[in-house]
Parts: sequence; C-alpha cells; structure tokens
Amino acid sequence: MERAFQAALYDDTDPGLDTGASLLAADPGADAELARRGAEFVAAAWRRGWQPADVVRLVRRELDDVHVRVAAELIRAQAPDDRPRGRRWADQLDALPAAPARGADRFSRATAVLELYRLLLRLPALEPLDEPTREHRPAASRMLTRIRALLAKAEATGYPEEAEALSAKAQELMARHSIDEALLAAGAPAADAPGACRIGVEPPYEQAKAVLLDAVATANHCRAVWNEPFAFSTVVGFEADLEVVELLYTSLLVQATHAMSKAEAAQRAGGRKRTKTFRQSFLAAYAHRVGDRLASAAETQVTQGLLPVLATREIAVTDRMERMFPRTTTTRLRGVTDEAGWTEGAHAADRAQVKAHPRLD
Repeated sequence: MERAFQAALYDDTDPGLDTGASLLAADPGADAELARRGAEFVAAAWRRGWQPADVVRLVRRELDDVHVRVAAELIRAQAPDDRPRGRRWADQLDALPAAPARGADRFSRATAVLELYRLLLRLPALEPLDEPTREHRPAASRMLTRIRALLAKAEATGYPEEAEALSAKAQELMARHSIDEALLAAGAPAADAPGACRIGVEPPYEQAKAVLLDAVATANHCRAVWNEPFAFSTVVGFEADLEVVELLYTSLLVQATHAMSKAEAAQRAGGRKRTKTFRQSFLAAYAHRVGDRLASAAETQVTQGLLPVLATREIAVTDRMERMFPRTTTTRLRGVTDEAGWTEGAHAADRAQVKAHPRLD
C-alpha cells in the first residue's frame, strides 16, 4: 500500500499512476486498507470545509463519471463514522449518484481510485459553513412544499402567462415565509444566526448565472460570493431565506434555459449562427432584468413597521459575509455583444418574473 501510494499519489506522473495501480491490482488483500485510506481522505475534506455536493461537483468537473461514482461510494461509506450534521448535509448525501458497477477489471478500478485520491489529497481549505441553529417548524416545511410545487408548475408549463402567474404566487409565498421567519426569530429568546450554503454555478456562461444568483440572493435578504475556480457561489443568510434562494434560482435558471432554447431556434431559423454570443448575451440580459424586477418587487413587500427587524437581520448577514470573506474582488461581465440575444433575454425575464404584490403587514 505504501509503495502504491508513493508511486501514484506523490509522484504525480502517469507512469507512477500505472505502477501504483498495478501494485494494488495484484494484491486483493489491499482492498480494505485502500477503502480505509479513502475514508480518511473524505474526512480530511470535511475538516477543510468541503461538503458532499462540493466534492461531487469538483470530481465531475475534473475527472469522469466513474470517479464521481467512486467518490459517492466513499462518502456513503464514511458517513456512519461522521459526526452529526444538519438537514442540508443529509440532503446532499441523499442526492449522491449510484455506486459504480463492479464489472471493471482490478487495474482499471485501482486506477480510478488513485486518480480520485490524487484530487482529494490536494483539496484546498474552503470557508467553513455552520449548521443552522434552529430546526424548521412544520408550518415552514409546508410552506416550502407549496413553493416548490408552484415553481415546478411554472417550469413545466408552455404558456408564458401561466408561468408568470405561478411564479408571482411563489414569490408572494417566499416573501411571507421570509418575514414570518424574521418575526419569529426576533421574538425568540435566542434568535438564530445567519448561516451559509454553496450553490453550484456551472459552465457554460457561468458569469451570467452568477449574476442571476446574486440578484436572487439580494432580493431575498442574502449575500452571494462567487468562487469561479470551483464553480459555486456561497450564499450567506438566514436559513429560511437560503432555502427560497435555492428554490427560486433553480426555477429561474430552468425557465431561462427553456426560453433561450426557443429563442435560439427562432434565430437559427432566420439564418443566424452566432449561438455562443447569443446565449451569453441572452443570459446576461435575463440576469440583469431579473435583478431589477426582483428588487422592485421586494420593496413593495414590507411596511415601515417591519423595517427595523429586516435591517437588524441585514446587518447580521453582512457581518457574517465579511467575516467569511474579508477580501473579495469584483469582475466585469464579458462577452455581452449580441443585441438580439440581449433583447430576447430581457423579454424572457419580463415573462418569467413577478408583478408587484400587496404589501405584507
């Protein structure tokens, strides 16, 4: 085992990898120790601030599907020995892909495992994410179930007017859910503190997607910080708001993709072929317009009496964000050069987004 690791993990060459895989393939007695070492690598990743979804996302980006499945197998095997985690962590474990098929020969299996261990061994430290300090009430869970159902219908319908009406109702419920949670926390003996979660922002067109996520986070009393190298944004906020940010961002991205595909097909039918610039400009305009509409809608949702409660929570969120990320930079959105793409993206955002609603007292 030590010879195999020395050759494959610390040499970091193709011949070293072949040597290590050959040693492991020739010794079936090494399998148990290989699995134990894998559990150690996984536990070390958690200590560095990584979570199951983060590891799977990186492995999928850097390696192949077989490595993703091996990583999922290692994470599941390590979970019984892990400390208690929160609901969000459990959801990530439930979402892990299926285990790999065992049909591969021992050399191929050993090669995949060692390639994965190479990646795990070199994971840098990430900002730690705290578990939520207060479990959700049954009423809150029921509200989120209703919101999910509305957004799912909005994504599935082929009629823009129906999608807008469903999204409008979902946004109204989100606002009520957020304010109810804020008032409950403000009146509690020990209010919960802001937490954080990571949301994947995958290529292509990841800049525009990051802008969209930032707009959704800001409108829902959260802050988002994009990590481009690892393809995620960290969203900081109170737990109730984090959940609606995940829901709304996912829904808007699905709706944007559907609308973009239809608009792109119409452009191709007219003889245009600038697909990449059209898509980039479409999503950039969509994100920009969604931000405007969400900001406008958010301003209509509260009365003067609720402002002190929300302001206190905003200060807490900003403080947590600045402690997690004392140094951040800004970047310019690149590649927005297609006028037709921008126009179509803005129109799609108008169709997907909500109108103003009565203020919440």
